[in-house]
Amino acid sequence: MGKYYIGLDGGSTYLKAALIGNGEVIDTMVRNTGIDNDGTARKLARELCDNNGISPSEIGYIMATGYSRKVLELADDDISEITAHAYGVRLTAPKDYRPGMIIDIGGQDSKIIYLDQNYAVKNFSMNDKCAAGTGKFMEVIAQILETTIDNVGPLSLEAKNPCDINSTCVVFAQSEVISLVARKYDRRDILAGMHISMARRIVKMMKKSEKDGDILMTGGGSLNIGLHKAFEEELMRDVYVAAYPQFNGAIGAALIASERG
Repeated sequence: MGKYYIGLDGGSTYLKAALIGNGEVIDTMVRNTGIDNDGTARKLARELCDNNGISPSEIGYIMATGYSRKVLELADDDISEITAHAYGVRLTAPKDYRPGMIIDIGGQDSKIIYLDQNYAVKNFSMNDKCAAGTGKFMEVIAQILETTIDNVGPLSLEAKNPCDINSTCVVFAQSEVISLVARKYDRRDILAGMHISMARRIVKMMKKSEKDGDILMTGGGSLNIGLHKAFEEELMRDVYVAAYPQFNGAIGAALIASERG
């Protein structure tokens, strides 16, 4: 039986893959999902092996998770995103850190996952009906403000007077931002206001009884320093960002694969 394991996280926009061995992350990769999810997954798995000098016969098990997990025929089995994220923090959380809550900001949805002392899922809240509070929302606003998604966070930290953005719907928020631009508001203040609005929206999803324990951010959205700061200010406590935040689900799937394998 092989000694390496692959986790595939099939998102709506990107397919993420993680390779682990001896309980450690060896490599991660991401590609646009495209129209052939399974074909993209096969290419990713092949590249992970080639880049690390591993023969495909050394892969003991492949586990899929995410939006398109059921169509990834390459995988030996699939697991829910919630379970995969809970497992992933065993490798991505800082050492000696016991997260009681994961805030996952994905491209199309945002999730809050509550964990017990053994990293088992106790409960979760999810926003998958509206793009507000997701990576897609940030992309839309970045486009209006003529900047890139990578600059959104750093620019917002330069704000002097963050704007109030009250709309919780991405379409109305878009109109609100266009109106602020027309009224000559500084885009740094608009971006800071957007992050505060997003953080407030997601914090409202949190169950009051589950706010104990350390908090870990995962997902592509956690790479946004402005959003990270907004969460810390809204919650009035430290929020940590996972290692490999975008790949937390794929790493969790690979970890479960290693147990199955």
